[in-house]
Formats: sequence, structure tokens, C-alpha cells
Amino acid sequence: NMSKRYTAEFKRDAIALVRASPHRNVTEIARELGVSPEGLRGWVKQDKTDRGEGPAGALTSAEKDELARLRRQNREQQQTIEILKKAAAFFAKESMR
Repeated sequence: NMSKRYTAEFKRDAIALVRASPHRNVTEIARELGVSPEGLRGWVKQDKTDRGEGPAGALTSAEKDELARLRRQNREQQQTIEILKKAAAFFAKESMR
């Protein structure tokens, strides 16, 4: 996978260029910037959502970040619960001896 990572500043500037150029299409601007048209379209779409102009139910970047954080936290807590269950079972067995 040869995907590139772009800085937030680069993305912000690219989105601003698209928004400031209504007479040009995204593919043309993407080619000029050296990014994929699909990627640039995604950035523009997410920007619209973040500004409250996206489709109903679409998650903002902040909401996506929070969801990822909560999922990670949930996964860690589930792992902790499994460890505690195993430890409780082990010590229950030990106390029976």
C-alpha cells in the first residue's frame, strides 16, 4: 500500500482551494495538487460535515475521533475483565486446596 499521509494544513489548503474554485472540478484540482481525486472528495465531504452541511447522521471528525477512543477504551476494558475473570478462577481453585 503506497498511500501517503498529508498534513492537516495541506488538507485544509486543498479544501479551501476546492471551495474557492466552484468553476473547476475536483479531479482537475487533485491532479494539480498530486493527490487522488477520491481522497480530495473525501476531505471536502468531511469538511462539509464538520461545518454542519453534511448529510443527516454523518459523523463529524470530532465524533469519529471520540468513537475511536471509546471503542479502544471498551476493548481495553474487555481485556481487563477477561484477565480478572481468569485470576478469580485461579485464586478460587487455589483456595480450595
